[in-house]
Amino acid sequence: MTEAKLSSKNQIVVPREAREALKLKAGDKLLMVVRGDVLLMTRKPRSFAKRIEGVARGLYPLDYLVRERKSWE
Repeated sequence: MTEAKLSSKNQIVVPREAREALKLKAGDKLLMVVRGDVLLMTRKPRSFAKRIEGVARGLYPLDYLVRERKSWE
């Protein structure tokens, strides 16, 4: 676990270990989400659509869409 300090200008430096793990470089944008007293930080994706592509793969049977459409008739 590494530590970051908030400066008097409300800036933080992302520790080297975190930058290397996320492959961050100068100019990259980060997204921050607050969950209670926890801050989650991740690199902002270039494309949100590409980032979530395939997330639901395998959740539905292969013929699910065909059966669903037939139920509309």
